[in-house]
Amino acid sequence: MTEPPRISPGERFADADQWDHARATPPHLWATLGYRRLAWEPGGTTIAWDATPDYCFRTAGGPIVQGGLVTALLDAAMGGACWTVLDNDQAFLTADLRVEFLRSAQVGTLSAKGWVVRRTRRVVFCAAELYRGETAGEVLATSRCTQVVLPAEGRAGRYQQATEAGSDAPPEDARG
Repeated sequence: MTEPPRISPGERFADADQWDHARATPPHLWATLGYRRLAWEPGGTTIAWDATPDYCFRTAGGPIVQGGLVTALLDAAMGGACWTVLDNDQAFLTADLRVEFLRSAQVGTLSAKGWVVRRTRRVVFCAAELYRGETAGEVLATSRCTQVVLPAEGRAGRYQQATEAGSDAPPEDARG
């Protein structure tokens, strides 16, 4: 694993409980799947999930976790890492997401460590690795993403109530 660079925290890092795992009430991905945060630092986070046979497909070698669920765990780890470098007036949306499946993920605890590779004014580049168990070991999958930084107000706002379709103006695009 590449050691994550030292990253300066954003204002959102000071209030870790504002990140999704603490606010999650069903229906919500963290609550539905049972994600839990293991670590939280400026520019990085580690989360875990207990994969059950319900989220697998059968093979001759035993159940294997469906790739979309592996991707979701990696995405959540990178999203958490991105969150730690944002200020309170900022939100993000994923512009690009890539995953490489190196080994099969099987029933049991899986953990994903996500980190910020680089932060610019408008974009945050992140990476993540997926492991079997709660500690770094054999890498099962890797991922990279590009997060676009947007104002927290308006359509990109994460905790505002949804309004009727079409009543909000679209967010300003990244061209400035």
